[in-house]
Amino acid sequence: ALGTMSDALVTVDSLRPGLGSLNLVVKILETKEVLNKKRADGSSTTIVECVVGDSTGTVVFTARNKQTETCVPGAVVRIENAKIDMFKGTMRLGVEKGGSVTLVEPKQDIEVKTSYDLSSVEYDLVSDL
Repeated sequence: ALGTMSDALVTVDSLRPGLGSLNLVVKILETKEVLNKKRADGSSTTIVECVVGDSTGTVVFTARNKQTETCVPGAVVRIENAKIDMFKGTMRLGVEKGGSVTLVEPKQDIEVKTSYDLSSVEYDLVSDL
Protein backbone atom coordinates (compact mmCIF):
# COMPACT_ATOMS: atom_id res chain seq x y z
CA ALA A 1 0.00 0.00 0.00
CA LEU A 2 1.26 3.46 -0.81
CA GLY A 3 2.03 5.91 1.93
CA THR A 4 2.48 3.30 4.62
CA MET A 5 5.19 3.65 7.22
CA SER A 6 7.13 0.82 5.59
CA ASP A 7 8.40 3.28 2.96
CA ALA A 8 10.25 5.16 5.70
CA LEU A 9 14.00 4.66 5.92
CA VAL A 10 15.48 3.30 9.12
CA THR A 11 18.98 3.94 10.39
CA VAL A 12 21.50 1.21 11.12
CA ASP A 13 21.55 2.00 14.85
CA SER A 14 17.82 1.28 15.11
CA LEU A 15 18.19 -2.33 13.92
CA ARG A 16 17.14 -4.96 16.44
CA PRO A 17 16.78 -8.77 16.36
CA GLY A 18 13.49 -9.87 14.85
CA LEU A 19 12.78 -6.77 12.77
CA GLY A 20 11.60 -7.07 9.16
CA SER A 21 10.18 -5.02 6.26
CA LEU A 22 13.02 -2.53 6.64
CA ASN A 23 14.23 0.04 4.10
CA LEU A 24 17.73 1.45 4.42
CA VAL A 25 20.17 3.52 2.42
CA VAL A 26 23.71 2.43 3.23
CA LYS A 27 27.23 2.63 1.88
CA ILE A 28 29.11 -0.57 1.15
CA LEU A 29 32.47 -0.52 2.92
CA GLU A 30 33.84 -3.99 2.19
CA THR A 31 32.70 -7.25 0.63
CA LYS A 32 33.74 -10.88 1.05
CA GLU A 33 32.45 -13.73 -1.09
CA VAL A 34 31.55 -16.59 1.23
CA LEU A 35 29.87 -18.95 -1.24
CA ASN A 36 29.96 -19.43 -4.99
CA LYS A 37 28.45 -22.73 -5.99
CA LYS A 38 27.44 -23.92 -9.44
CA ARG A 39 24.61 -26.41 -9.63
CA ALA A 40 24.17 -29.17 -12.17
CA ASP A 41 21.44 -27.23 -13.98
CA GLY A 42 23.85 -24.36 -14.66
CA SER A 43 22.38 -22.01 -12.09
CA SER A 44 24.60 -20.84 -9.28
CA THR A 45 24.35 -19.58 -5.74
CA THR A 46 26.53 -16.65 -4.74
CA ILE A 47 26.60 -15.24 -1.23
CA VAL A 48 28.61 -12.13 -0.40
CA GLU A 49 28.93 -10.70 3.09
CA CYS A 50 29.16 -6.92 3.00
CA VAL A 51 29.98 -4.48 5.73
CA VAL A 52 27.49 -1.66 5.17
CA GLY A 53 26.81 1.47 7.14
CA ASP A 54 25.33 4.91 7.48
CA SER A 55 25.94 7.91 9.72
CA THR A 56 24.78 5.92 12.77
CA GLY A 57 26.77 2.67 12.51
CA THR A 58 27.65 -0.44 10.50
CA VAL A 59 26.20 -3.94 10.14
CA VAL A 60 26.98 -7.06 8.10
CA PHE A 61 24.64 -7.45 5.13
CA THR A 62 24.32 -10.85 3.44
CA ALA A 63 23.75 -10.35 -0.29
CA ARG A 64 22.60 -13.26 -2.42
CA ASN A 65 22.85 -13.99 -6.14
CA LYS A 66 21.71 -10.96 -8.20
CA GLN A 67 21.95 -8.66 -5.18
CA THR A 68 25.70 -9.23 -5.13
CA GLU A 69 26.14 -7.42 -8.47
CA THR A 70 25.24 -4.10 -6.85
CA CYS A 71 27.42 -4.66 -3.81
CA VAL A 72 30.76 -3.10 -4.61
CA PRO A 73 32.81 -1.18 -2.04
CA GLY A 74 32.05 2.54 -2.17
CA ALA A 75 28.59 2.11 -3.66
CA VAL A 76 25.59 3.64 -1.92
CA VAL A 77 22.60 1.31 -2.15
CA ARG A 78 18.98 1.26 -1.13
CA ILE A 79 17.98 -2.02 0.48
CA GLU A 80 14.22 -2.57 0.42
CA ASN A 81 12.30 -5.11 2.45
CA ALA A 82 15.29 -6.07 4.56
CA LYS A 83 15.16 -8.19 7.69
CA ILE A 84 17.42 -9.02 10.60
CA ASP A 85 18.72 -12.58 10.75
CA MET A 86 20.63 -13.86 13.74
CA PHE A 87 23.91 -15.64 13.07
CA LYS A 88 25.77 -17.09 16.08
CA GLY A 89 24.09 -14.52 18.34
CA THR A 90 24.91 -11.51 16.16
CA MET A 91 22.75 -9.52 13.76
CA ARG A 92 22.98 -9.84 10.00
CA LEU A 93 20.97 -7.82 7.53
CA GLY A 94 19.31 -9.83 4.76
CA VAL A 95 16.65 -9.24 2.11
CA GLU A 96 13.20 -10.79 2.41
CA LYS A 97 11.35 -12.27 -0.59
CA GLY A 98 10.28 -9.46 -2.87
CA GLY A 99 13.00 -7.19 -1.54
CA SER A 100 15.69 -5.50 -3.59
CA VAL A 101 19.11 -3.89 -3.55
CA THR A 102 19.47 -0.94 -5.92
CA LEU A 103 22.17 1.62 -6.54
CA VAL A 104 21.23 5.09 -5.37
CA GLU A 105 21.30 7.50 -8.30
CA PRO A 106 22.65 10.11 -8.59
CA LYS A 107 25.63 8.76 -6.70
CA GLN A 108 25.88 10.13 -3.21
CA ASP A 109 28.32 9.65 -0.43
CA ILE A 110 27.59 8.79 3.17
CA GLU A 111 29.90 9.58 6.05
CA VAL A 112 29.80 6.22 7.82
CA LYS A 113 30.18 5.88 11.58
CA THR A 114 32.52 2.89 11.66
CA SER A 115 33.03 3.01 15.44
CA TYR A 116 29.63 1.41 16.09
CA ASP A 117 29.45 -2.10 14.61
CA LEU A 118 26.08 -3.68 15.34
CA SER A 119 27.22 -7.07 14.08
CA SER A 120 29.87 -7.20 16.81
CA VAL A 121 27.22 -6.98 19.54
CA GLU A 122 26.37 -10.43 20.85
CA TYR A 123 22.83 -11.04 21.92
CA ASP A 124 22.00 -13.67 24.46
CA LEU A 125 18.70 -14.74 22.99
CA VAL A 126 16.68 -15.53 26.07
CA SER A 127 13.42 -17.25 25.32
CA ASP A 128 10.51 -16.31 27.51
CA LEU A 129 9.45 -19.45 29.32
